[in-house]
Amino acid sequence: MSGQNLISVDDALAHILSRAPAITSVETVNLQDALGRVLAENHYVPADVPPADNSAVDGYALRKQDLKPGEPLPVSARIPAGQAPQPLATGTAARIFTGSEIPEGADSVVMQERVDVSNDQITVLAEVAEGQNIRRQGQDLNKGHLALAKGTPVRPQEMGLLASMGIPRVPVMVRLKVAILNTGDELVDPGKPLAPGQIYNANQFTLLGLLSRAGCEVVLCETLKDTREATRATLQRAASQADLIITSGGVSVGEEDHVRAVIEESGELSLWRMASKPGKPLAFGTIGQKPLLGLPGNPAAVLVTMLVVGLPFIRKCQGQTRSRVIGETLPADFRVDSASIRREFVRARKEIRNGEACVAAFPNQSSGVLSSACWADGLAVVPEHTTIEPGDLVTYYSFTDLLA
Repeated sequence: MSGQNLISVDDALAHILSRAPAITSVETVNLQDALGRVLAENHYVPADVPPADNSAVDGYALRKQDLKPGEPLPVSARIPAGQAPQPLATGTAARIFTGSEIPEGADSVVMQERVDVSNDQITVLAEVAEGQNIRRQGQDLNKGHLALAKGTPVRPQEMGLLASMGIPRVPVMVRLKVAILNTGDELVDPGKPLAPGQIYNANQFTLLGLLSRAGCEVVLCETLKDTREATRATLQRAASQADLIITSGGVSVGEEDHVRAVIEESGELSLWRMASKPGKPLAFGTIGQKPLLGLPGNPAAVLVTMLVVGLPFIRKCQGQTRSRVIGETLPADFRVDSASIRREFVRARKEIRNGEACVAAFPNQSSGVLSSACWADGLAVVPEHTTIEPGDLVTYYSFTDLLA
């Protein structure tokens, strides 16, 4: 087939991202509920973290100049974590614990494994450097500095950082509301018996998983009937409930492919057919002023197109400021003999061969073989008009990074 009417992956992605409507509504949630949400405002450090010098180890706080070779130091104090210490008496040491505040007058902490303790005295058995084992005030965060920027997706480490600043509730962008519409009278929900000609609806659950990982709220999840009017009515209803409509199937050129026709008749179709393998019959447009992403119907193509264009579009809508995923350059352990006009996303995984990392491909790259994605750990990219020999360098994107 001629590639004359195919849109390159890069151009398709740029087009789709340029039409991503930004979510502007904000809600405030408890910190424990913030995982996976997107910060709606900048967070500046209200006070130094840590607020004072503290010990990095269990041991003894002392003043280095008080040490004399072979001479013991009396232990004059005990400093538990959470208590403000008194100044250190000259010529003495203080028993101290991890996280405890360093007393005034001390300039070093010696690990307990490097002292000999006898009769409330210690003898230091190792060299001491001034400042050792002390975590300085503001070592992590300085008051007034920007800690987390608006648009940052909240991971466990961001939750911890917000907690370290004493923040119990955070403003976040409201969840993107998404409608999932799968096409095909042949689709049956798991758990029901299959009649002749029917298949189980895999795409619905792939999309549910992807949208959950992306922090979206699914407000409608239905199977479209294979008629023009039923398709139109359901798409218009979805547009009234959701910020984004995602369909699977119905965007090719068959007589029963109604989604693309309804978009053209009742909305706007601004993109159709991407130079991607799998994922060529991708459509993008609007219904009722709401964006609609029309995915192919084959299960592996649904996954790949969501990873390549769907999730970046969702992140843009959510106001995420993260940069695009950066892949690894690794030698291929597979072969592509025929150059294609389409960019191919090969379900692959990173393996170690003879002590070196390489990328192995699943043997069957059919767009209907979803098991290939369960075997794989990511996608290897074969550029347009390119063949691959074992040892040639390819770009590899892990599923972990693509889904992050």
